[in-house]
Amino acid sequence: MIGIQLFNEIGSIFRNTPTFALVLETLLLITVVWLLLHKRGGRRLTKEQQEYLIDQYEPEPLVGETDPEHPLLRTRLVQSKVGKRVVVDGHDCLNLASHNYLGFLEDNEILEEACKCLRKYGVGSCGPRGFYGTMDVHLDLEDRLANFMGLEEAIVYSYGFSTVASAIPAYAKRGDIIFVDEDVNFSIQKGLDASRSTIVYFKHNDAKDLERLLQEQEKRDIKNPKKAQKTRRFLVVEGIYMNTGELCPLPELVALRKQYKLRLFLDETISFGTLGSHGRGITEYLNVDRDEIDLISAGMEGSMATIGGFCVGSHFIAEHQRLSGLGYIFSASLPPMLTQAAISALDRFEREPQIFEQLQTLSQFVHNQFQGFTKLQLRGDKLSPVKHLYVAQARDNFETEAKLLAKVADKCIEKGVAVVQAAYLQDREHKPVRPSLRIAVNRLLTNDEVLEAFKLIESVSSEVL
Repeated sequence: MIGIQLFNEIGSIFRNTPTFALVLETLLLITVVWLLLHKRGGRRLTKEQQEYLIDQYEPEPLVGETDPEHPLLRTRLVQSKVGKRVVVDGHDCLNLASHNYLGFLEDNEILEEACKCLRKYGVGSCGPRGFYGTMDVHLDLEDRLANFMGLEEAIVYSYGFSTVASAIPAYAKRGDIIFVDEDVNFSIQKGLDASRSTIVYFKHNDAKDLERLLQEQEKRDIKNPKKAQKTRRFLVVEGIYMNTGELCPLPELVALRKQYKLRLFLDETISFGTLGSHGRGITEYLNVDRDEIDLISAGMEGSMATIGGFCVGSHFIAEHQRLSGLGYIFSASLPPMLTQAAISALDRFEREPQIFEQLQTLSQFVHNQFQGFTKLQLRGDKLSPVKHLYVAQARDNFETEAKLLAKVADKCIEKGVAVVQAAYLQDREHKPVRPSLRIAVNRLLTNDEVLEAFKLIESVSSEVL
């Protein structure tokens, strides 16, 4: 009886199964049987043949050939505390290389507060924020940042580079479209890669070119409305561009955001703590309502003299990253002593707002003076603490310019002014970046020191170029 019932059930299965499925399953079964029974390999090699092949085998190197003169391989030895002055390779130099815009690396009050925190918590948390890595100072810093920026909530990352690189793919996914300024920094580019979205670059600081691209996208959306309904659109820009030192036209971008229903992400790594009467960044300087920006991110490694970064916005924006921001989830939390350094920096922001005017005045003075170079060309906004110097008379290729600028930097250090060649991974960048000397302004510099640096750089560049 059991056998008859089983036979009937099998027959019922075959009767109810489509023919194409039966044929496919049969072919798969034949393939599996063939693979199991088929003899593999063929004729076996003799021992002498095996030894010959082994002798002839030359494995590929683990690391390919690298230019020994590559700027990223030319390490400089710093032998002192980094501040307005720094000892580099044994030379005492005026420091125009470190991103220490407000001079907080030399602030004894911030240092003492960080040391107190070190004695209380130790060096590090040894865990991500979700796994015993959250301490009260982290929550205090997030509350302080949100209140300072006048927004609902903030989230702190332990590494500046990973902040915007984690924030972008936390929201943008495959099938979305991201409109991006072509000169965005490398960390933004890595965030774009991780998002797997369709990336559309517009000309640097050209709102009209962006509008042209948005209009073209609007025409495509009309042809395929079903796809358009599912496609989200993002706009990613920097407040001050690391690669150019120029300010973004934020009011124009906000207007386009409203018109074309974009989600706007703004990276204020340089502009936070440098622009505006209270250091709140380009939104304060250009009087743009921060509620118009969907997400504001910034590194704390410039104006705040610590490490890490943060994102600030609505409650949803911050809370979503606690589950989706890879740099937040999988990285050990920001060391408590450096978290306290950021809190102490915010204290100074609120207590001494005049420091921002001092920095902006000095940045303008540097800009006016450095426009006078005969062999170098200045690029950057007058208020930006980051400026670039290019070879005024362009050479045949970027490699030649890079070597010339490296010589200028070397000789400047030997003579007492620390400048650094901006380093790029040219084969990984969205587009080749022209070599430059990147100048970082420090609020503690005096006018006389700026003039001294100008004369020395002018002398060296005239000699080399």
